[in-house]
Order: sequence, then structure tokens, then C-alpha cells
Amino acid sequence: MFHIALYEPRIAPNTGNIIRLAANNGCALHLIEPLGFDFEEKKLRRAGLDYHDLANVTRYANYALFCEAMGERRILACTTKGSRPHDALNYQAGDVLLFGSETHGLPDEVLLNIAPERRLRIPMMPDSRSLNLSNAVAIISYEAWRQNGFLEGI
Repeated sequence: MFHIALYEPRIAPNTGNIIRLAANNGCALHLIEPLGFDFEEKKLRRAGLDYHDLANVTRYANYALFCEAMGERRILACTTKGSRPHDALNYQAGDVLLFGSETHGLPDEVLLNIAPERRLRIPMMPDSRSLNLSNAVAIISYEAWRQNGFLEGI
């Protein structure tokens, strides 16, 4: 199984879409607080539809507690500041795909603790700033799953 981690997500519908995505691709979802919305917010439930109960979602009060829980798993920063295209890495079962907030991305104090070869980016046109968070999560999580033969339980 792969892990999707959202660092301080700000927009409820994006998180709801990612809950639905995680329920469909079998990834565990980790939410690192503070969140920019109430977890019970109607927009979150609406975007996640009835998938909320099917997804494996864990919340952490801060990044340090999240890192402690991840143990020795390989954390991959998914960022526009990445030095490596997302499809140039061999993904391994248990990898953690870490995404920053919609408004600020991953802060420098997080990025600086992740080796440059583990900072991934999605190719975009030169004048583009970024993709929607839920789209970026879909692209990278499905590439990781594809590389592993779309096996269940990865």
C-alpha cells in the first residue's frame, strides 16, 4: 500500500476528493494539522460522497507526530520545487507521497529534510504555477500504483 499525506490542507473539497481517490486506489491517507476547515464540514463530506467510510484516514496534530508514525518509510515530497520528474522514480510499496497545502505548498523546513532525489515534480508548461492538489495527488499516486502492476494491497 502507498501512503498519501497532506500537509496542512486548506480546502475541504480538495481533501474530500482525495478521500474518494484514496478509497478507490487503496492508499492510506494522512492529514497533518492544522487543517484549513472543519473535518466535519459539509463540503468535505459532499466531495468525498459515501467514500469517507471506505478510506483509511488518519489525522496528526503536527508534522513531527506524522514523521514518528511513518517510521522508516520513504517520504517523497511532491512539489513544484522538485528536482526529479514524478515518473523517473521507482516507487516501492509503503512509500509516502507528501503534498503541501494548496496555498503554500511544503515549507522549507520540511523540504530541507527530504533529500533532493526524493523531491518530485509533475512536468508542466513553463508559465504554469501548479496543478490543483487533488489532480496532483491522482497523477502521482496512480503512477506509483501503475509501476507496481495495480496490485491490490500495495
